[in-house]
Amino acid sequence: MAAQDVEHDIVLYDLACTKNVCFSPVVWRIRMMLNYKQIPYKTVFLEMPDIEPTLKELGLPPHDPATGNTKDYTVPAIYHVPTNKYVMDSPAVAKFIESTYPDPPVQLDSELGTQIMLKLRAEVGPTVQKSIMPREALIFSPRAEAYFRRAREARVGCPLVELLEGEDEAWEALEGNSKTIGALMRTNKANGPFILGARPSLMDFFVAGSIQTAKVIDEGVFQRILKLPGYLEIYEACQPFMQKKD
Repeated sequence: MAAQDVEHDIVLYDLACTKNVCFSPVVWRIRMMLNYKQIPYKTVFLEMPDIEPTLKELGLPPHDPATGNTKDYTVPAIYHVPTNKYVMDSPAVAKFIESTYPDPPVQLDSELGTQIMLKLRAEVGPTVQKSIMPREALIFSPRAEAYFRRAREARVGCPLVELLEGEDEAWEALEGNSKTIGALMRTNKANGPFILGARPSLMDFFVAGSIQTAKVIDEGVFQRILKLPGYLEIYEACQPFMQKKD
């Protein structure tokens, strides 16, 4: 199936939604790497309930528990046509792409990037997730929506709509406490628009991909994120690598 697709170096397995574009933040990181490096690829969108059976049928082994994944199979996954190789999980895929296509380079990690990522996950992530998750359910097909709701409601312990209680207050608090992260994002502003300066890094794709996820899911949440210091600059700088969305 994938092996016959000689016009593309890579087949990218992505998460399907009713808008027929990429919206998964973890897939966007990889998609932006491919776009930035101008690697020819095509997308195969998978409904959420079909990810595990599809990737298992293709012969991929399940995630190593050491990766921290709570599911055996996830996207992004790629099929690399020239080497007849499958790779799954965003960090592993990023490493494979960078080692196989080193030019132009994308720095995969840095001390500054790690510092920003930890702060984003601890201080921004909870508020964004509570706004996104109930709305994300609305862009799946009926079958995928039912699957998503069952899994997420079991995880959070309540109907998804209840996550929106106190939403405005949570965003007001976040806007008042986000200057430190914004300053970190702008550390190398004098050298260029990206977190490390002139060239994009995987951390830029992490940030921009998360913002694009919000844009696809809900314009209101998207606009709230762009008000936070530092986000708009990175999002705009990454726009050239976000044109291919499907």
